[in-house]
This record gives sequence, structure tokens and C-alpha cells, in this order.
Amino acid sequence: MIGSVSSAALFQVQQPRAAAPPQATQTEQTEEQRTLNALQEAASGETESNNPNQLTEEEEKLVQELRQTDQEVRSHEQTHKTVGGPYAGAIQYETTTGPDGREYAVGGEVQIDVSPVPNNPEATIRKMDVVVRAALAPTQPSPQDYAVARAAQTARLQAQNELSQQREAERSGENAEQNPALSTEQQEQLSELIQTISDARNSLSSPRGSVFNGEA
Repeated sequence: MIGSVSSAALFQVQQPRAAAPPQATQTEQTEEQRTLNALQEAASGETESNNPNQLTEEEEKLVQELRQTDQEVRSHEQTHKTVGGPYAGAIQYETTTGPDGREYAVGGEVQIDVSPVPNNPEATIRKMDVVVRAALAPTQPSPQDYAVARAAQTARLQAQNELSQQREAERSGENAEQNPALSTEQQEQLSELIQTISDARNSLSSPRGSVFNGEA
């Protein structure tokens, strides 16, 4: 294992000698310069090893992109959650680890309930209106968001048809209560009454023709 070189050792190399040494030859100067360079390189390597999170320019660019994606994903899913209210479930994120060791959201989803309210088309219509708004609430809805909105619109249309049928049945029931059906006996009595009235009218009518039978 190679030991690290501290900055104090580097400083000692640069300290002036107490007594002026004799003039160094060119070879001695070269050796001393090599030693100094080696110490500087070692110190530089130590600095880098003490900062393992130091990123390259390319890695910094990637981290910036991941931060932006993370912000967009979290804003997108939170919008679904907020607008969906009681029909929206918990947010689930798909994450990846960046060069800086941190986790960034690169995808996400929110489960939302698009089932109709049993035996209550009016409540179903109100619920599907909320679901459609929640699905299309983000600035840039995804294809899946559009699919959920279409499913909710289909459920809403079915509930609207069911509600129309219920109201028609209620109106028919009201008319039946106001004009109840006659029993068989009542129908026979009514038929006899109608026949009696018809016979009476026939007996009161005058025969057609001239009122004079004599010749002129």
C-alpha cells in the first residue's frame, strides 16, 4: 500500500537551509526538481482521494438533468394526487442513483379509482368528473393519463344513461299512480255503459228522407 504524503512534508522541502549550501550541480538540481514534482503529485492525489464526490463536467451535467427530471416528475404526480382527492392513492416513484450518490425520481404513478358508485348514477357522474380533472391536471399529461380520462368519461356516459332510464321510469310510475289501470269488472261495466249510450243515441236520431209522401 502506498502511503500518502502530507502537506507538512511538502513544506519542509521548501524550507531554506540554515547555512548556504554549495552551488548545486545541474544533476543535483534535476534530482531535487523530480523529488519536488513527485511530492506535488502525491499531494494532489491525496486531495482528490479526500473528495470522492468530486464530479467531472459530464457528471455535473447529468446531475443537473436528473434534478430537473426529479422536479418535473414529483410535480406531475403531486398534481394528480391533489386534484384526485379521495379517489387518488399514494404516489409511487421510480428512482435512479445519480453520479453524486443521490436518488432521483425518473418516473411515477398515482393509482386512481375509476369504478362506478353502485346503484347511484348521480354520485358516479360526480366522481368521474373529478377523475377526469385529476387525469388531465398536469401541464403535460402522459398517454396513460389520457387513457384514464377516457375510461372515466365512458363510465360517466354509462351513468348518465342509467340516470335517464331511472328518471323515465319514475315519470312512468307517477302517471300510473295518477291513472290507475281498471280491473276486469270495471272494464266490463264501462263497455256496457258505452253500449247503452250508443243505443240511446241511435233511437233518438231521425230517419233520413222527405217529410212529404203525397204527390204534388
